[in-house]
Formats: sequence, C-alpha cells, structure tokens
Amino acid sequence: MRGERLVFFITAAAWLVLDLGTKQFMQDLLGRVGSVLWFDGFRFVLVYNHGAAFGFLSSAGGWQRGFFIVLAALVALYLVWRLWLARPREKQFNLGLSFILGGAIGNMVDRINHGYVIDFIDIYVGAWHWPAFNIADIAISIGAVIVIADSLGLNLLGRGRQEAPKKDSGV
Repeated sequence: MRGERLVFFITAAAWLVLDLGTKQFMQDLLGRVGSVLWFDGFRFVLVYNHGAAFGFLSSAGGWQRGFFIVLAALVALYLVWRLWLARPREKQFNLGLSFILGGAIGNMVDRINHGYVIDFIDIYVGAWHWPAFNIADIAISIGAVIVIADSLGLNLLGRGRQEAPKKDSGV
C-alpha cells in the first residue's frame, strides 16, 4: 500500500507542477501579447480571479483572500490525511482525491503569492463566455467527477472493483 500512496502524492504533485508552470508561462506570454486565439470558441486570456469558482465573492472587499487560503489549506490537510489512510480497494476514489489535492494547492499558492488566482483558458460561443479557468480547476473538476463516479459505483479506471472472493456453497 505504501507504493500506492506514493503514486497518489506524485499524481497530486504532477498536477501542482503542471498548474504552476502553465500559469507562469501564460502570464508571461499573455502579459506581452494579450489574448491568443487558438480557434473560434477557445482562446487564452489573462484573468486575475480575486474570488472563488466563477468569480464568486470577487468583489467582497478583500477578506475573501484569507478565507480562501485557510479553506484551501484545511481541504489540502484533510486530503493528505485521507490519502495517507488510503485503502487498496479505493484506488479510483483516492486518484480523484489526488487530482483535487494538486489543484487545490495550485490555486492556494496563487492566493498566497499574488492575492488572486491566475486564470487563462477562455471557452466561448458567440458572446457567451464560460468563466476563465486554469489547469488547477481542470484537475479539481476531473477529480470531483472521479470521486462522484466512484461513490455511485461507476468504474472509470477500466478495472473491476476488488471484492472478497465468494465462498463456494458446495451445492
């Protein structure tokens, strides 16, 4: 089980590194060139999100920064503890938690370092835009889908759940 725990923590660290690296790269690039249209409906644009998901509480006056840092730290501590207690039968669930952990720490690091979260992915149709997001948000969303699917008994990893062997009734 120790090796599986390591895989979960490496997965979280990989999402964290990918998130922080892309934020730095996109902030440097977009700070110089403005937005970058990749194709109609998808562009990169620099957005500083002082709130939470979808800009929630972005204009709350500043108190939200500390609140979201503390909240993210508590969530991260819980997820680390939960992953440390990982059970072999919960691989899919723990994988989802590791995605969430990496993303939560990525956005928390932004809040600590900058006072806001750096978002840069803009998806839109005509004048309608989904709120800008980043790699941490993708990790958190995928992780949440994995955790929810697991709680519903759906297997997204392509392997059957490990169940105790059935006893032969001898009949």
